Amino acid sequence: MSSSQTDSVAIRRTPARADVGLLEGLDLHAQYHSTRTGGDFFDALAVGSRVIFFLTDIAGSRQVADPIAAAAQDKFRQFAAEFFDAEDTNLMDSTALLVQEINRALIGASGAQHFAPTFVGCYDLQLGVLAYINAGGLTAILRDADGTRALPNVAVPMGLFSHFTYEPSMQAFEPGAGLLIVTKGVVESSHCTEPFGAERVSQILRESQGKSAAAICQTTLDAAYGFRELPWYSPRRLGWHRDAVIDDLTALAMMRDSAQ
Repeated sequence: MSSSQTDSVAIRRTPARADVGLLEGLDLHAQYHSTRTGGDFFDALAVGSRVIFFLTDIAGSRQVADPIAAAAQDKFRQFAAEFFDAEDTNLMDSTALLVQEINRALIGASGAQHFAPTFVGCYDLQLGVLAYINAGGLTAILRDADGTRALPNVAVPMGLFSHFTYEPSMQAFEPGAGLLIVTKGVVESSHCTEPFGAERVSQILRESQGKSAAAICQTTLDAAYGFRELPWYSPRRLGWHRDAVIDDLTALAMMRDSAQ
């Protein structure tokens, strides 16, 4: 049985850094590729034997999205701590309530409807199960003994309807299982007219046996960035601003120790 420091999660975000402490038997990592220009945002928190995390892709520039993301983060941290504190907490009910609060925060901070595909997950370290809501279709790929496949999603993104009710799904997360979630910047990276696509994300996870969550995120982001064909007039192709990106590329990976 292994443990991993959440500091190795290397969550580089605004306005604060996530720190969930030791995750027994679980390796969780999320990262952006290079400089952020859009609304990709993630956070994670440990409450007792549960790890709660979310990844969102808020529409608009970073300047527009950052205050909205900050409001969503405040609600995420406040209500995750409140809803999941008790040992007898119902995983599904608490996940649904948390998503409702995040959704309201996204709308309230923007002052109107604001398109924000979002994945919220709660993993119980003792039970080995994941309760989640994938609202708006972020690409989420699961690998376990049954193979590699996409997790289902709810068509309605967060940030649009304050009273919309999201129903969580439950997924067994067996020893050795892995989860890889990416934002649209990854799957929509294109070479000529060919998108990077979800199948390439699946292949990376399928071939990731024994790799850390950090390595899987890095491989995914590097592959999507390298796949992207930049126009001849791109500042990066002309040798300026080598770290410039067209759209945010973000990946989050969660791997369960096979020996647990």
